[in-house]
Amino acid sequence: MDLYGIGFSNIRMSNVKNDYTYQYEYRINTFPEEVFIHEFLHTLERNLVEDGYEIPALHDYEKYGYKEERLIGLKNWYEDYMNCKILDETTKEYVGLNEITYTLKPVHESDFKYSVEIEFNKEPQNILEEIKSLANVILSVL
Repeated sequence: MDLYGIGFSNIRMSNVKNDYTYQYEYRINTFPEEVFIHEFLHTLERNLVEDGYEIPALHDYEKYGYKEERLIGLKNWYEDYMNCKILDETTKEYVGLNEITYTLKPVHESDFKYSVEIEFNKEPQNILEEIKSLANVILSVL
């Protein structure tokens, strides 16, 4: 996700109490944590790419012969992606997140040219707040 030119992974949970994401139901969401893993992997993917490593794009699972399966989604792809066990047919090498992934430091605001503090818990409630928020970001960059 990109907000005000800053990339990050974000997961929104439903406010509906009876939403299936809060319940385990073997016919609906055997692998309900998939969205959390997916967004976390985007963060690792971005860290590696920014450090100059070449890895498969997280969304390129079909290119490597994986498919989304009923009930487990992309669990097999994520496991192989995290363990660098995806066979690249053109190079005959295994690709994915190699060991260096898990030793890199997390990103810090000093890693960005224009860091902007974002209030994640407060979202604009109307058009005036949206304009004010956008103006603050623009002014902080200038």
